[in-house]
Amino acid sequence: MPPPSATFDAIGTRWQVDTADDLDPAVLEAVVARTAGYDLIWSRFRDDSLVHRIGASRHGGAFPLPAEAGPLLALYRDLYECTDGAMSPLVGQTLADWGYDSAYSLRRARFISPVPRWEDAIAWDGTTLTTAGPVVLDIGAAGKGQLVDLVAAVLEEHGVTGYTIDASGDILHHAASALSVALEHPRDSTKAIGVATLASGALCASASNRRSWPTAGGTVHHILDATTGAPTTAVIATWATAATTMVADAMATALFFADPDRLAGSFEFEWALMRADGSVRVSTGFDGRMFP
Repeated sequence: MPPPSATFDAIGTRWQVDTADDLDPAVLEAVVARTAGYDLIWSRFRDDSLVHRIGASRHGGAFPLPAEAGPLLALYRDLYECTDGAMSPLVGQTLADWGYDSAYSLRRARFISPVPRWEDAIAWDGTTLTTAGPVVLDIGAAGKGQLVDLVAAVLEEHGVTGYTIDASGDILHHAASALSVALEHPRDSTKAIGVATLASGALCASASNRRSWPTAGGTVHHILDATTGAPTTAVIATWATAATTMVADAMATALFFADPDRLAGSFEFEWALMRADGSVRVSTGFDGRMFP
């Protein structure tokens, strides 16, 4: 029999938590409350969030952030440097201009705002974010992964030690048996290009076909190079495993911008990717197999 599952919607996507025993309603309520609190801080799609308030501050200001901001922004800063500025949490306004805005209009604006440089736009001291003007944060490249880890912490605080959390493809697995995960083909969602084995830890994926939409200039997607303000083109799908979901989620995006060997010099993770020409690369430690 399949394990007991609890499902709910949070941060605009579907979540599933599998546990050995039925999840106590009070624990599920605590999990949902944690996701709601995170969304209220970090969502750029709601007008009552802290991120919205930061973006609406015409002259900038100082904004105290919750504890989870420390590791999240530290990771982003490291990746900003490791990708020579290509991966940045400051892409929010540029994404909105391309059509991925709070109304999900999917209509390109006449003018695409350049992504501000970290050094010019924000300062982070570990507790407070100081902005020089309106800055629209988008933490989608690592935020959902971090929230998976925070949900896991809630489960463990309530004595739940065996679980699988699946936040629409961002997976954290801590259970007695290994989990097999099909790797979706980025050009045909009905097919898999391989299977990953997840004994313990996190697996995250990213693909340029997942959030894409047509414009007058052609199809665009949500993975933007912050140095150009345009969607990436060389890589079309990635998979990353790591001890935490935040790192796996971030690496799945960083692989669109940086050579895996360069990233491996700073972060502990394994990976697989498909390039636009259809070629596939896999790290030596990636636990899984790719189909011919």
